[in-house]
Amino acid sequence: MTSVETIILNKNGLQITKCSTNNYKLRFHLENNNIYIEKIIDFPLIKLVYDLNPDVYEKTNIENISDTQAKVTLLLRHFFEDLGMPQRYSYVHMTKHVERNKITFITKSITTEKPPNMPVDSVLMPIQDLVATFELVTPHMTSVSFDILFDKRFNIPVFAEKIIAQILFKVFTRVKQFIENITI
Repeated sequence: MTSVETIILNKNGLQITKCSTNNYKLRFHLENNNIYIEKIIDFPLIKLVYDLNPDVYEKTNIENISDTQAKVTLLLRHFFEDLGMPQRYSYVHMTKHVERNKITFITKSITTEKPPNMPVDSVLMPIQDLVATFELVTPHMTSVSFDILFDKRFNIPVFAEKIIAQILFKVFTRVKQFIENITI
């Protein structure tokens, strides 16, 4: 963490920081001595994140294009409806890169079209770049970081940062617990 980063949440091994305007980082570790972590870091793991959190994601779809590419569609629950904010969806192209001891997913919003079956008044979550990096520390442990950069025209109110951080904490805590409790 650099000196300009502000910690939004640091709880139970999960840290969310604000690096600059619209730029956030989420960090945590996954460890399970019963499995080889590298074997589960793939698009089905991404789907698991959404499937474990139906209270956060209303609809999810992953369309595999190839072994290394997918289109992902998510409709988030309408958390801020009472505040007059629109329901958000995410429509992204995701690419997987594998290097020695590192697996990276690079994600960019698809802005040229709205995915089918989204509510008419829903609005795209403008993710400019999202890079998920899994550094393999041992065969059974990985250091995970998500670097998220939203479009510069997107304004995230300070109160919403804290709420979103709590939602992300819940989402990734469930995934972490699920993976760390797998037994074979």
